[in-house]
Amino acid sequence: MIKKLFLFVLLLPIANLESHEFNPAHLIINQNNNEGAYDATWMYPVKNVGKKAEVIFPDVCISEGLDPYVQGKYYIEKIVLNCSESIKGKSLEIIDLGVLTDALVTINFQDDTFEGLVNAQRNKLDIPITEQYYPTTYLYLGIDHLFDGLDHILFIFGLIFCISGLGNIIKTITAFTVAHSITLGLSIYDLIYLPQGTVEALIALTIIYLALEINESDRQFKTPWLMAFSFGLLHGLGFAGALSDIGIANNQMLLSLLFFNVGIEIAQIALIPIPLLIIYLSTKINIQNYSQIAASLVIGSMGAYWFIDRVIGIIQ
Repeated sequence: MIKKLFLFVLLLPIANLESHEFNPAHLIINQNNNEGAYDATWMYPVKNVGKKAEVIFPDVCISEGLDPYVQGKYYIEKIVLNCSESIKGKSLEIIDLGVLTDALVTINFQDDTFEGLVNAQRNKLDIPITEQYYPTTYLYLGIDHLFDGLDHILFIFGLIFCISGLGNIIKTITAFTVAHSITLGLSIYDLIYLPQGTVEALIALTIIYLALEINESDRQFKTPWLMAFSFGLLHGLGFAGALSDIGIANNQMLLSLLFFNVGIEIAQIALIPIPLLIIYLSTKINIQNYSQIAASLVIGSMGAYWFIDRVIGIIQ
């Protein structure tokens, strides 16, 4: 184990890949008592500002924006909209979005709420006339969050490499899912809290731990689901931190949370076959030990880099 830690440190110079931070932009439009009067808030992540994305409102609206200011990870711009008619059935665009930045659009009308998602490839959003019953946009946000988070992906890979047997894998992934669902929900409802910097540093430690366990002779845990459940509680706080940053601006908090969590699970299930395929192929060609060593070094060095980087971020 000491040798592995030493190798992780040696590999740090080539492991400095950032785990892309999940910070989607968020446009919130609230209808006032007057049908054509709206107040909008445009939140754009500070990290992604090169050329700041711009909202093109429907042609029937005249917009007046106040000076933007920085709040946490976002530039915030307040905008007043005066429209000649309702924006239902109209379209809006968000131009100059970064390639890795999605924008969540929440429109709260007097009688219902509409939400949609735009990105650099699909930057136009049609606002429907009919009511949207379910906040399905959060499903796609959940999928994006997991795929954007290399640290969460490597954790899942590490879990698969540390256990054997399909039954154990199903139990372990289920335990991880249940655990992060619990803390995700509790955190969103402000029932538990840990500073996000601390959570992210501890998540990096879980990755290092799994990397150390790969290829160990005693790595077959008697209760792998218990380990996954414990670590899942921590990862749930990480998921919650990402969702809390953009906020849930509709009146369907529970459903939005459910769809976000289901999106995470869909992405998670989609990733599981990758390490399983690696294990299967390496076993077939008799290089399983080499593949485990390689997986341990890659996952461990990345985890060590993220841990050091995040601890420095906390200290600063």
